[in-house]
Amino acid sequence: MSTIKLTIEYDGTAYAGWQRQPDRPTVQAALETALTRITQQRISVFAAGRTDAGVHARGQVASFQSDKPIPVKKWAFALNSSLPPDISVLSSEQVPESFHARYHAKEKVYEYRIYRHASRPAMDRNRVWHLPYDLDVQAIRQAMSGFVGLHDFTSFQGPRANTSDPVCVISQISLSSDFMTLIIRIQANRFLKQMVRVIVGTLTEVGRHKRSPDSIRDILQVKDRRAAGETAPPQGLSLVQVLY
Repeated sequence: MSTIKLTIEYDGTAYAGWQRQPDRPTVQAALETALTRITQQRISVFAAGRTDAGVHARGQVASFQSDKPIPVKKWAFALNSSLPPDISVLSSEQVPESFHARYHAKEKVYEYRIYRHASRPAMDRNRVWHLPYDLDVQAIRQAMSGFVGLHDFTSFQGPRANTSDPVCVISQISLSSDFMTLIIRIQANRFLKQMVRVIVGTLTEVGRHKRSPDSIRDILQVKDRRAAGETAPPQGLSLVQVLY
């Protein structure tokens, strides 16, 4: 039995997230359907992170096991021949049999893109959050420092998360710009449901002077979702890297 590690890119616009759901298209279901076509077997695929509906990936990692004698580099080619055009396997490699894409991941990196032009985007409409306001970038950077380190992120968790452990460690958070686009990049050991999107929504309120950059510490301490800002829409978010 071989364990295969895949690095995957996908446009999440048409999908109800990564995780298989009844009667709804998901990335996991598409991959498992493709594997069934190739192997004539039912194979389960496990991802490093379960992206939500509408969220994209440029560096998702998944793993599965198979006893089919397919050369390891051919898995990517075979899958891409069976997958829809909005999902692409960038690479395939054999890893130790015990490897698990989710449980062995040390950190994940997400990027969120905010488009600030007065006119709404056309070509990138499914890749950015259109927010045509003046944002105080310095205030956002000041607020970001409050997230770094080990914290209880209950206040930044989406509804119905059912998470028993809300403690995460953010090792890095940064802000950069690309023409009219702001890019917020967050690296952490784990993420709660919608955590990045709530962080981004809160930071944009700081950037619009609706709340103070120093308010982040108080929001974390109160452990109440109502204390944080809005949830940024999914299309601006991408999983860009998984670290092992």
